[in-house]
Amino acid sequence: MDSLADSYLELLSHMLTRYGFEGVFVPPRGRREKVLGPINRVLRRAKLGIAVRPGFDEHERRNGRDHPYEAETMIGLKRLENLKMCIRTVIEDNVPGDLIETGVWRGGAVIFMRGALLAYGDEDRVVWAADSFEGLPSPSAAYAADADSELHTVRHFEVGVETVKANFAKYGLLDDRVKFIKGWFSESLPGAPIERISVLRLDGDMYESQMDALKNLYPKLSPGGFCIIDDYHMIEACRRAIHDYRVSTTSRTPSWISTRTAPAGEGRSPDRRLRRRDHHDGSGRQGGPAVMSSC
Repeated sequence: MDSLADSYLELLSHMLTRYGFEGVFVPPRGRREKVLGPINRVLRRAKLGIAVRPGFDEHERRNGRDHPYEAETMIGLKRLENLKMCIRTVIEDNVPGDLIETGVWRGGAVIFMRGALLAYGDEDRVVWAADSFEGLPSPSAAYAADADSELHTVRHFEVGVETVKANFAKYGLLDDRVKFIKGWFSESLPGAPIERISVLRLDGDMYESQMDALKNLYPKLSPGGFCIIDDYHMIEACRRAIHDYRVSTTSRTPSWISTRTAPAGEGRSPDRRLRRRDHHDGSGRQGGPAVMSSC
């Protein structure tokens, strides 16, 4: 892989995260919105408004711990670097399969996936963007781990498919090798027309979303491929879904190798990367899950 490709991907990651950009003036959010919101509603009648300018924090943006107002992704530079490493590895190792993210928000990570395929000269793989494009689902009574979730009330997560397509086009990366799967995962993923996967990135934020993605997509992950779990160390429901799935499939799945990375000066990274491998225990039976940590 040449340095020109990596330079392009570094620039792309900086653009997608708005890394290094000074904060632009934006509508107030959070506690500020509660105070200034009523005033702004009055001012809008005169086409006026109160805006704030959030500062740029290099550490927060690099580690994906802030919510940049204009960026296409909030996962930060380190997780994009992690994603680049996975894509580069499956290409170099000839691991067959497409790339997919479940839960794409504004499309930043899948835009990066398509950019990486372009940069590294891969002309065969397809990038799949799976999302409801309506935000997150209301908690289901069937999943106790999601009982206290209020993510379905966050309008910030509601990004339509046309907006995501426009974001791809803005970077010159919308073509016939980008496919969209629209709908709640419980309905859209069972029939998803994907044969094999080399990089699977899960960013569902809820137990139900993670479990639906694992049940329907992990069996399609090629040996040597990667399964990346966003928010593994940040959202308990996500972590529990991964562990429950692994326990339920111990006798039927190949091993998982954890290759976690930790940001400098911190503890663990918010996500976890698991590489799939096939092995046998010498008795002719396929071995169960094995986890090896690199941090």
